[in-house]
Amino acid sequence: MSSRNLQLNAHTAGGLAAIVLWSATFAFARSLSEQVGPLTAGACAYLIGGFFCLVRLWWSGKTAGHGLNLSPRYLLGCGSLFVVYTAAIYLAVGLAKDREQVLEVALVNYLWPALTILFSLPLLGRKASVWLLPGTALALGGVLLVMTQGTHTTWQSFVRHVQDNPAAYGLALLAAVSWACYSNLARRWSGPESEGAVELFMPATGVVLLVIRLLTTEPADWTARCVGEAAALAAVTTVAYVLWDFSMRKGNMLLVVACSYFTPLLSTLVSCAYLRVTPGPALWVGCLLLVMGSLVTWRSVSNGPPRSS
Repeated sequence: MSSRNLQLNAHTAGGLAAIVLWSATFAFARSLSEQVGPLTAGACAYLIGGFFCLVRLWWSGKTAGHGLNLSPRYLLGCGSLFVVYTAAIYLAVGLAKDREQVLEVALVNYLWPALTILFSLPLLGRKASVWLLPGTALALGGVLLVMTQGTHTTWQSFVRHVQDNPAAYGLALLAAVSWACYSNLARRWSGPESEGAVELFMPATGVVLLVIRLLTTEPADWTARCVGEAAALAAVTTVAYVLWDFSMRKGNMLLVVACSYFTPLLSTLVSCAYLRVTPGPALWVGCLLLVMGSLVTWRSVSNGPPRSS
């Protein structure tokens, strides 16, 4: 196997590792948010993670000014999408009125894998077969079953909740669209040979969340467990974003995005273990739909060379 193929496989494996790491963030973020509030949890995670990113830059002999050598479209466009995604999802969680609504907000957010593949058609010039739509429908059906875990959430109740709290669901949809655009445009605007700027996006996001947090009021009950969860959330989030950015720019994007349909399933499994929740039979049905939908969606889209900017 050539060194180029080995490098491609390494970046693809990094994207798959990011999916596994992200599966742990829901449990940490939910537990931490219940104690200190979602904006405080997000600001802590991204400020701590951003600090480590800047340390990594310094350790590698680079400075924050290395971003000036990157494509302005990537630096400003993808950077803005990165910040918008994070701020939108944490605000959506904060506006959710109860845990059932949090699950529905999370479901809307998990539209981003399907949107990433759909957006790759116009943004990256991919071509898809007729199997794209049924594959996406199967995968999203699996996401619905996994995220609701067999509760009494129905489409009618979902519509009523949207009408009752449109801001939360609108922000969750904005987050899904933003991350889908980021995943495609990071590949189109940066190119496989250039470096990313996640190390700069992370602290910038932390500062934005901190500003929003200072403009609001959240109850905070800091304990040793909170500190540990904040550190773990920051570490997992930082490593996952760095690996995902590498994968979107240099790896097999369609394979990684197709596998990302497993994120709700893995997240639910980790959350059940960490938060001591017993999963229902809908989880296993959702798993089957996720596998089928992921495979069909992945196979329906060609993995040709990405369209250049």
